[in-house]
Amino acid sequence: MKIGLRVLLGYFLIVALAALLVGRVFVEQVKPGVRQAMEDTLIDSANMLAELASDDMQAGHIADGRFAARVLALQQRNIVANVAGFAKRGSNFQVTVTDARGIVVFDSKGRDIGRDNSKWNDVYRTLRGEYGARSTRSDPDDDASTVMHVAAPILGPDDGRGQKRRPIIGVLSVAKPNQAMAPFIARSQAVVLRWGFVLMGTALLVGLIAAWWLSRQLGTLRRYADAVAAGERASLPDGAGEFGDLGRALQEMRDKLEGKQYVEQYVHALTHELKSPLAAIRSASELLEQPLPDVDHARFVASISVQSDRMAQMVDKLLALAAVEHRQRIEQPQQIDVAQLLQDATDAVRQRADAAGITVAIDAPESMQVCGDAFLLQQALVNLIDNALDFAPRGSSIELDASRDAQGICIEVRDRGPGVPEFARDRVFERFYSLPRPDGGSRSSGLGLPFVAQVAVLHGGHVELLEREGGGSVARIILGSA
Repeated sequence: MKIGLRVLLGYFLIVALAALLVGRVFVEQVKPGVRQAMEDTLIDSANMLAELASDDMQAGHIADGRFAARVLALQQRNIVANVAGFAKRGSNFQVTVTDARGIVVFDSKGRDIGRDNSKWNDVYRTLRGEYGARSTRSDPDDDASTVMHVAAPILGPDDGRGQKRRPIIGVLSVAKPNQAMAPFIARSQAVVLRWGFVLMGTALLVGLIAAWWLSRQLGTLRRYADAVAAGERASLPDGAGEFGDLGRALQEMRDKLEGKQYVEQYVHALTHELKSPLAAIRSASELLEQPLPDVDHARFVASISVQSDRMAQMVDKLLALAAVEHRQRIEQPQQIDVAQLLQDATDAVRQRADAAGITVAIDAPESMQVCGDAFLLQQALVNLIDNALDFAPRGSSIELDASRDAQGICIEVRDRGPGVPEFARDRVFERFYSLPRPDGGSRSSGLGLPFVAQVAVLHGGHVELLEREGGGSVARIILGSA
């Protein structure tokens, strides 16, 4: 499982637990809290009504006195009220009065007259001077039919004998269905649920964005590390915070490791390639220590000079190749006129081409431009033209052509030499690999074409060496965006 998905799941789990906690708080605290508030109101109502019923209870007219008439009139009252958006059109109180034995002597609904309520918790506890209340289903099979009953004592008169407490002569109970509060609870629950879903959705969105950002940061670093491991050119990705620090640490580690490996590889390769010219120089110098004819003496001195030039050329080209290979990107790319680029490269080899009796022709459209490093591109073209001059026959022509295709700018260097053998086409861009020259001259350093390949890659392209129709070779360098 990817780390981004793990973070998302962990984050969402935390939010889900928070939402669950809010839901439990609503169920366990909000609903009971609303009912407790209703109970508090019923306590005040029951005690006030008990005081109002005291006179009729003492006079024995609780069922037909003024109190009963007023309570029954309440049932007929047309109440017009709007409570937080909910209309109220009548009273849903039920008032019940029992005598000192717990027998119902008045019921505002007219249903329970004569019933023994002495065992009910509200009446039982109140008759004993305690707080009495109960919540009972009106329908035993319906959980939503619970009715809250709150009782208050109806006190008798003070007998004037110094009694500290008035006697309890009856109990008045006020009952109200819990369902009366259901609309308010349901609306509050709907609000909580709605905002809970909004919270969950927002949290999910934030989690997705955070997971995407984290995965993106880690993904760029992983791709960068994979590219480095594969030996590819890769630029350090932009990173924020700790990811930027991690990227810079990877870059620093890469530079140190690559620098060490690079030096080891090149020292090994250079040592191997310098063995042949050094051996030739050593042999010639040993022979020169002996008396020799002037002709042989001149020949060995010339050999030492040629081999020395070869070593110097090899070291120079190797340093140039190393400089290009070590670069990850072009730091300051510029717009370069392609026709002028070809002309500058041709001018650089003009003297050698004239000495070999070879003409160099340029065919490049005006206003064609490529973005890159002018010096590196010119050096790459000079290497291609030099390579063509090594193989082109005297009196022939080397053609430089520039065009644009779907891949980018295509520059071709065509010659009429013997061409590249099939077995060598896959190896000509390897370091130190070179082919024998047609005139029997010494091989090149084998670093020119690898240099061209690296310059092409640095410019977002590649280089190819193809067989030319009618004989010869075509060196094609394709330049993309730097």
